[in-house]
Amino acid sequence: MQINNETDSQQDVNSTFPVVVKIVESLKRILEEDRNQKQPLFINVKESVIFNLARRALNEKDTRFLIGIAGESASGKTTFVQNAIRSCIAEERTDLYTIICCDDYYYDWSKELIEAGSYEAFFAKGYSFDTPNAINLNLMKEHLISLKNGSAVRSPDYNFATCESKPHGVLKKPSKIIVNEGLYVLNEGIRDIMDVKVYVFTPFDVIKKRWYIRAESRGKTGRAADMQFENVNLTAQTYIRPAMESADIVMNGVVSSEYIQEMTEKIFRTIDDISKNMIDCKQIKLPGVGV
Repeated sequence: MQINNETDSQQDVNSTFPVVVKIVESLKRILEEDRNQKQPLFINVKESVIFNLARRALNEKDTRFLIGIAGESASGKTTFVQNAIRSCIAEERTDLYTIICCDDYYYDWSKELIEAGSYEAFFAKGYSFDTPNAINLNLMKEHLISLKNGSAVRSPDYNFATCESKPHGVLKKPSKIIVNEGLYVLNEGIRDIMDVKVYVFTPFDVIKKRWYIRAESRGKTGRAADMQFENVNLTAQTYIRPAMESADIVMNGVVSSEYIQEMTEKIFRTIDDISKNMIDCKQIKLPGVGV
């Protein structure tokens, strides 16, 4: 029986291989079109990751894919994820994804902030939001593994204005694609569980402008904002920028939201169309066969 199962499995792989090749070729054409744009979305893509994803998607139907999306603070990670999700909704695939944000796993420092009296005094005491030690990465990793294994979790609910963390916050259910986005999701100790590693690259001047706008919305202005941004830049050199070397895909963090949605929809449609054609072809019976 075992031999027969292995034979059947090999037959499935052999039958889907041409489809995998077709998906890879189609995606490569999409990437080539993107490369010719003034602001391409994809800066670098390892060809092997496209082939492996297409193969697993067709041959391992129950597989859940864990995608890690990292980048510097204000690089555009969240914007990319949100616009990709809008494409999922447009394609009526709202059950396709689950998002785990690294930002939700900050430790609760609300008491320390109150005791300091202000963000400026808080930072002067040596506290930093921009090192891996500020985030409960072990808990985040546990939750990611649970989701990938099919179990629901409750991610913490973090308040950036008060630094308060509520441990049993939002219910997250397992789905086909699990997206983990944040500063440190491609750091050593986390990236080993990722099926796809994505890094969002954005020029420094763009990051700085975005960062100050967002800091103000979170109650950080003046000297407190300056102190934190100095720390953001220094810690990024140590903890974040090196992660780009391990990425399977490097994305451009300055492309428009509309173009992100356009490209995501095009990729979804391409994979869906080819996969559906494969299923339709399998269901066709030749005259006189199987009667």
